[in-house]
Amino acid sequence: MKPPKSIEPLIEDGLVDEVIRPLMSGKEAAVYVVRRGNEVCCAKAYKTVNERGFRNRAQYTEGRKVRNSRKARAMEKGSRYGRAEQESAWQNAEVEALFLLAAAGVRVPKPYHFVDGVLLMELVVDAEGNAAPRLNDLELSADVAREYHQFLIAQVARMLCAGLIHGDLSEFNVLVGGEGPVIIDLPQAIHAADSNSAFALFERDVNNMAAYFGRFAPELLDTQYASEIWSLYEKGELTPESVLTGQFARDEKAVNVGGVLKVIDDAREEAMRRRAYAEDADR
Repeated sequence: MKPPKSIEPLIEDGLVDEVIRPLMSGKEAAVYVVRRGNEVCCAKAYKTVNERGFRNRAQYTEGRKVRNSRKARAMEKGSRYGRAEQESAWQNAEVEALFLLAAAGVRVPKPYHFVDGVLLMELVVDAEGNAAPRLNDLELSADVAREYHQFLIAQVARMLCAGLIHGDLSEFNVLVGGEGPVIIDLPQAIHAADSNSAFALFERDVNNMAAYFGRFAPELLDTQYASEIWSLYEKGELTPESVLTGQFARDEKAVNVGGVLKVIDDAREEAMRRRAYAEDADR
């Protein structure tokens, strides 16, 4: 097929030899099956801000650091230059996340190159060598649903160990390759330590998995992996090898309100004594 304009720079640089066909088009990008040498892979061409449909981006970009002060000011003001930098930062977030997660052993497509808004990466295929279907396109047995759910919960835990949260994980963002599920679409990935929305997004990711697989194995609807994993993470005890049960016992102990108020009153009185002492010393 005739190469889209977005892929032409990769052809000119010798990174792509041929565009074979479109693969899919979503709210963030259009993906093409391409050939480079003897290898078939895919090219993800990000859409411009006017073409996209992704909303509520603020909760995902919260806490993302921009080292260049000029760029940061421009992004805050929303100037044309600032919007262009926001686009670049949004796209780079996925590239950085893929490299980080692949190195951490998370099942994601292997990234190769990122050129002019196009990400060249591994094409995930099924057992027959065809482009892998999305999880949403499959009908699962209860046993397979349990297997895939357990695997993906381990993957989101491993992601959290690497400091990242997907932020938009669902059955539409998981491919089922020949070796099992592969997590895709990560431009909205956030650093867990930098965002006030971290647990809410993590919990939603985990609950989305329970809701989907619970259609085939209803007992998964009663699991509490989000709270269990997050508790281990907050205590610094989460590792990729952590044994997860899906059970979580919340601390139901009543708060000693009287004791808390006494501590506050004592602190207030101490502050008043220090202030009075300081005033007497100044006289």
